[in-house]
Amino acid sequence: MGRLTRVGIVVVVLGGGCRERAQVVQSETAVRELVHRLETQAEQVTGLRFKHPVAVRLRTRDQVRAYIVHKFDQDLPPRELAGAESAYRLFGLIPDSLDLRQTIVDLLSEQVAGYYDPDSTALFIPIDQGDPTKVRQVASHELVHALQDQYLALDSIINQHRQNDRRSAAQAVLEGQATFYQISILMPEQHPESWPEHWFWRQRAVMAQLQSEMPVFTRAPLWLRETLIFPYLGGADFVAWFVRTHPKQEPYGAAMPASTEQILHPERYAAGDAPVALSFAGSTPDVVRYEDGLGEFEIGVLFNVLLRDSTEERGPVAAQGWGGDRYRVYGAHADALVWYSVWDDAAARDRFAWTLTSAWAARRAGTATRRYRVDALTIDGRPGVRLVDAPPMWAGWKSLPGVRIAK
Repeated sequence: MGRLTRVGIVVVVLGGGCRERAQVVQSETAVRELVHRLETQAEQVTGLRFKHPVAVRLRTRDQVRAYIVHKFDQDLPPRELAGAESAYRLFGLIPDSLDLRQTIVDLLSEQVAGYYDPDSTALFIPIDQGDPTKVRQVASHELVHALQDQYLALDSIINQHRQNDRRSAAQAVLEGQATFYQISILMPEQHPESWPEHWFWRQRAVMAQLQSEMPVFTRAPLWLRETLIFPYLGGADFVAWFVRTHPKQEPYGAAMPASTEQILHPERYAAGDAPVALSFAGSTPDVVRYEDGLGEFEIGVLFNVLLRDSTEERGPVAAQGWGGDRYRVYGAHADALVWYSVWDDAAARDRFAWTLTSAWAARRAGTATRRYRVDALTIDGRPGVRLVDAPPMWAGWKSLPGVRIAK
């Protein structure tokens, strides 16, 4: 999903600055010629050379939607989707009635303006994308992905099994690079690395106004909207910092950020603050339906959702100091949640535990069919927190599963 470019984000970043440079695009040949002219500029801006030309293909909207469905089902087969969907319902990030697959497919079908496909090493443009300005915007973004694919194994980076936060960080680098570099590809006089810190993330309000014209996006849950936006804008801010502090280097391989904490706080990346890996240990009280983690960014979104914080300020503050987290969904009906997290220090742990306690009390107020508890504890010497939320008669209450820090 992360490789599909959405027009709204591109327009926010570029505005109308390249509009007067647009050329008439009337056929696949014209699109191909336009893209290949942009290849030279992409090489100059990124400092990377194409090892081979990028194929360009036009597709109908039905073909684009079919590709979206194919990639979604490939990334999240039915069993994985069911587990992830149950987890996000238990956290309260999506309503119980939401069909996650249908919502994401509809959302991307509404917004996709083009995509680069690593499997075929080709750039695809919707055939009805006749506006040459949008073709240039899409091509400039996707050409960066094509370059990445010629120097990296994109699928191995994106398709990390049940490593949600690490995958989100990798997506932020890939989409952040494409968002950052496309500006200079289209407008060579611009030098976004010199722009103020967090400039890209501050464009969310402008983007939200543009996205309000897109009904599927407007109706989507906050968690889904935020996680779709973050790789592009949050990632671009990280890339801008990386370009300033690591000139002529790429955040690839061992240099790839390992958490959204490192994306949000580049100083933690510079300090080598690696995430702590947690592993469930001991006996399993019930069938395990799904397992993963949230990470700092999604924890901040979680609190914004549960606390109904329109300022979107309390959640990110409560998530700071994150060290690592892991959750499991248990039960034949996927109705029990056990979530552990570790924190940099006791102060961060206590702030998180207090916020989680108040947020969960609001979530479960007046609910007699659920029982929950939030505990501050120590996990292998690290300040930690455990949340358990399950039916009152859940067998796991008698012997709660534990975790350890993985070596």
